[in-house]
Amino acid sequence: MADNANWYVVHTYSGYENTVKTTIEKYVENRGLRDAILEISIPMETVTEITDNGPKTVERKVFPGYVLVKMVMSDEAWHIIRNIRGVTGFVGSGTKPIPLTEDEIAALGVEKREIVVNYAVGDSVKITDGALESFLGTVEEIDLDRAKVRVVVSMFGRETPVELELDQVEQIT
Repeated sequence: MADNANWYVVHTYSGYENTVKTTIEKYVENRGLRDAILEISIPMETVTEITDNGPKTVERKVFPGYVLVKMVMSDEAWHIIRNIRGVTGFVGSGTKPIPLTEDEIAALGVEKREIVVNYAVGDSVKITDGALESFLGTVEEIDLDRAKVRVVVSMFGRETPVELELDQVEQIT
């Protein structure tokens, strides 16, 4: 059943995000809805604020007034979440919530996709996606934290470094 679960955006009163998340978690626990509502997330970012006392690191909500819920959409699940105190509704048209797309989920960083890198610095690779598709190059640097790889490609007789996503290149065998 978890295979047809999607991420939905729940709109809440500003400042009620944590309360809504806690309430949804209690409903899931009490009513045995672990198969219907899988995950609840409030996207946060770490920001350094400059105050009179010097720099201070704080956690801030990326989207105030919104909670992300991974769930299997059903009338029961929709009704439970819709009637929680502090929830104004789902993002979508009228009574039909619209799930987030794969690209939106990746951009929000809600789900981490694991990419297996089968090449190393110095390996010859082929670019499989993007403007330089089918170009050959050499791996100069791999940055797993940012999910980027720098490849040196020969264009017009010049060596040009290009930064790509990890899954945009494959090793030449």
